[in-house]
Amino acid sequence: MGALSIRNVRKTFGTVEILKGIDIEIEAGEFLILVGASGCGKSTLLNMIAGLDVPTSGSIHIGDRDVTHAPSRDRDIAMVFQSYALYPNMNVAQNIVFGLEMRKVPKPERDKAVDRVSKMLQIGHLLDRKPGQLSGGQRQRVAMGRALARDPKLFLFDEPLSNLDAKLRVEMRAEIKRLHQRTQTTTVYVTHDQVEAMTLGDRIAVMRDGRVEQFGTPDDIYGRPATRYVAEFIGSPAMNIVETQRSNGGVSAHGVMLPLTDAQSAALKNSAATALSYGVRPEDVTLAEPGAANTLPGTLAMVEPTGPETYAMVDTPLGTWTARVPGKVTQAVGKPVALAWKTGAVHLFGADERRVAE
Repeated sequence: MGALSIRNVRKTFGTVEILKGIDIEIEAGEFLILVGASGCGKSTLLNMIAGLDVPTSGSIHIGDRDVTHAPSRDRDIAMVFQSYALYPNMNVAQNIVFGLEMRKVPKPERDKAVDRVSKMLQIGHLLDRKPGQLSGGQRQRVAMGRALARDPKLFLFDEPLSNLDAKLRVEMRAEIKRLHQRTQTTTVYVTHDQVEAMTLGDRIAVMRDGRVEQFGTPDDIYGRPATRYVAEFIGSPAMNIVETQRSNGGVSAHGVMLPLTDAQSAALKNSAATALSYGVRPEDVTLAEPGAANTLPGTLAMVEPTGPETYAMVDTPLGTWTARVPGKVTQAVGKPVALAWKTGAVHLFGADERRVAE
């Protein structure tokens, strides 16, 4: 049994089913990301792991204990919230040890915990300040320190960086990753940000409408998305996708034959699907000279420089496609260009939105 086992968990409010049979298992020390759009059920699932809500059916195990109906205080967990949830009338040191004090931990041990986590999070100079005297990033560190002081079996993070500005989000994301590498505590982290998911997680559960759409490593999720939804949700800019029909042993759209790998062509022979979604990630698309062989003609519609790379939006017979180009785009907006990509970069999905087996 893993450090956390979620078995066929369902949650219903009245006639509305919020979670529709969740099965997840992670090992000790793993960092699990629950990611998905708003309303997919990820925070509901986290609340059940935390003991703040109870499943309608199914079970949750932490280690070898069934904690499905156990109160939060008996689960040996620590949670970090989006809102920080600090006591405004207490200073930083008091906030850090409040949970230990409630558990009657002796003062010498509490003092050691404050010293340990304040050094780890570099907040020793803030111990006498109240939360109102801290920046957003400092308050989030204090909230993390309160969790770390517990030394729990399981850390739970509920969108902890959502209230921070872009630069601070990057810094705190790195801080959380370093802390996990140092403590090796099993962690469950909820986010709607796919960049956080890809950079932090050992494994990712992409959720959609109360179900786990795909569960795997970041490389699995990004490189071999199991469904069209995962393919479009993970990755920025989003994957270029065009609707196609089978034609002459391959696929075509608007009269344009599109390249496939040998494995994809072989898979199509064993499939009854006629309508297929054909996808290529923007970083796998390159700009080529107009008229070049095996390219898709188009017109450069817009460019978005980001510094080290440029997003080039190209109007083509298959719709507007995006190419993620290193450096600058030298072609002028409104001029003809062509798009090229390798067949190995193609993702193919059937009418059921599932990945075509290769």
